[in-house]
Amino acid sequence: MLDEIKGGSGMQQIDTPDRADKESRPSPIDVHVGSRIRLRRTLLGMSQERLGEALGLTFQQVQKYERGVNRVGASRLFDLSRVMDVPISFFFDDMPDALSVSHGSNVVRRAVGFSESQDSFGDDTMNRRETLELVRAYYRITDPAVRKRVFDLIKSMGPGEP
Repeated sequence: MLDEIKGGSGMQQIDTPDRADKESRPSPIDVHVGSRIRLRRTLLGMSQERLGEALGLTFQQVQKYERGVNRVGASRLFDLSRVMDVPISFFFDDMPDALSVSHGSNVVRRAVGFSESQDSFGDDTMNRRETLELVRAYYRITDPAVRKRVFDLIKSMGPGEP
């Protein structure tokens, strides 16, 4: 709770332990956005330092975004989407329903029932090292025709689409 104390020039606010504790923990949504930044950066084979340079930040600032310690503002999210070549919505994709419902505004909560469901990987496939290495290797193929043949081969080896 926020306590007020009478000071010489009026009222001052002081933080109580409850408020300070709540403010020191990152929001679960900030943590999710940060994990999506890290995922995309890793898929691109980009270091934190290189991403920081592209955004005019230090690698420590990038680390804080990725851990959810620092909240990503709208203009920074826009910059990230351009540098990483993804839509802004990418950073909110695969958010667990429980998280978006419990932390969203009333407008978001009402709209959840109307949005299309997002397919997510229950086993966290996109965050596995094997997936990241496969994607990196795929994008190192410089010849577009060869890359397309590899893509078609991999698709043909999996189960058919429903």
